[in-house]
Amino acid sequence: MSGSNDDEICRMPATELVARIGRRELSPLEVTDAVLARMDRLDPVLHAFCTPTPELAREQATRVGEKIARGEPVGPLAGVPVGVKDLIATKGIRTAMGSPAYRDFVPDEDDVAVERILAADAVILGKTNVPELGYSGVGHSPISATTRNPWHTEMTSGGSSAGSGAAVASGIGPVALGSDGGGSVRIPAAHCGIYGFKGSMGRIPLYPGCRDERYPGVSSWESLEHLGPMTRTVADAALMMSVLAGPDPRDRHSLPAGDVDWLGSVSGAPSLAGLRVAFSPDLGYLAVDPEVREIAARAATVFEKDLGCVVEEGHPGWENPFEAFWSLVVADTDLTGMRAMVDRYGSEMSPHLVDLVRGPWTAEQLTTAGMTRKAVVNRMWRFMADYDLFLTPTLAVPPFPVHMQGPEIIDGRFVATTSWLGFTYPINLTGQPAATVPAGFTSAGLPVGLQIIGRHLADGSVLRASAAFEAAAPWAHHWPALA
Repeated sequence: MSGSNDDEICRMPATELVARIGRRELSPLEVTDAVLARMDRLDPVLHAFCTPTPELAREQATRVGEKIARGEPVGPLAGVPVGVKDLIATKGIRTAMGSPAYRDFVPDEDDVAVERILAADAVILGKTNVPELGYSGVGHSPISATTRNPWHTEMTSGGSSAGSGAAVASGIGPVALGSDGGGSVRIPAAHCGIYGFKGSMGRIPLYPGCRDERYPGVSSWESLEHLGPMTRTVADAALMMSVLAGPDPRDRHSLPAGDVDWLGSVSGAPSLAGLRVAFSPDLGYLAVDPEVREIAARAATVFEKDLGCVVEEGHPGWENPFEAFWSLVVADTDLTGMRAMVDRYGSEMSPHLVDLVRGPWTAEQLTTAGMTRKAVVNRMWRFMADYDLFLTPTLAVPPFPVHMQGPEIIDGRFVATTSWLGFTYPINLTGQPAATVPAGFTSAGLPVGLQIIGRHLADGSVLRASAAFEAAAPWAHHWPALA
């Protein structure tokens, strides 16, 4: 129909696909076939998808194309191929969540987010790979092939939205859905060199994930979890948020709509002139890889030199809340159900998850964690009273080899294997909006992300800042060699 070849189609952002489909320069089926052809070529190497749904995708694309042919109105994502993280429920599509306990589980209802993208006439490419039940920042699980980083296939893609990051970075769909309980949108987005956006707590309703007591292991992380788009451009993320955000009675934490102009936040040439911005290279306590520190600092100077912000180094001043974070995960978890699951499947499950579930958790640990969260929140709002934005590296290290939970040494310091995640999970404690933007590459050609954090409920400010940085330091033209 268009004369565009498959590679050109796979490199188009969702906003361009929507425009071309609307002008009938491309058909939804033509787009879907191009993306599925790329999936056939690259996914045997990347393992981004654990349950691809090519026939369903073609059926959905055909239906959208028929609506357009009849002159019927179509939704804002008409014909856009989307990968859906395998922790997010999809009616009639296997949702195994990387766990032997759910190996053959097929939900009988869609997650709210899936309902909304389908109502917007998106096309579902399939379910993207995750570590077991999302309890990890990497991309391997007991039941699926390990997701590989498109920039270097011996390296991790990050997680837990592992497959979503790898898919978008390699052009197997312009956008994907992820979820973020401790950084799981921002981690793989940073490691895969794409954009990841975590809106304020409650922006995108969660159900049945984190809300349905029928599924122990799935019904957890309720006070920490967010859903979010993973995209190649900021405008694509804004488009996705315009569809996904808004209240739903199935999620008591969901926020009212109307206070953020999602598309308007990124239109035109967003100005940040005069904004006060804090930059912390290490939160005052984290070990950070020297190249990551340098690349993030250089990206932070873009806000001052190119965007007219007032940038200064600053730290919110809390102590490392790592123990509190995992205690809150446990507090949100159905330990009775999870322990029964471990009793049945433990020999097949991820050892770190089994250890977490079987741990001798005390009431004091859980209540102390709640008090620590309150202290972090209070430190943060006081800190942010002086700043419009807060910048940090997204992660403490570049991508590292697969089948590790994390490095044990960073910048010459022995650290816990989860230390590299230290910039992301505090922002799940506070519930603030945050994004990761591609900030540059290491000398080995591996992506590094810069985290942009906004004030409470200031989602539009984070998108605006992201779009301004994207205009000053573009990244979408960078593609991994295999793509």
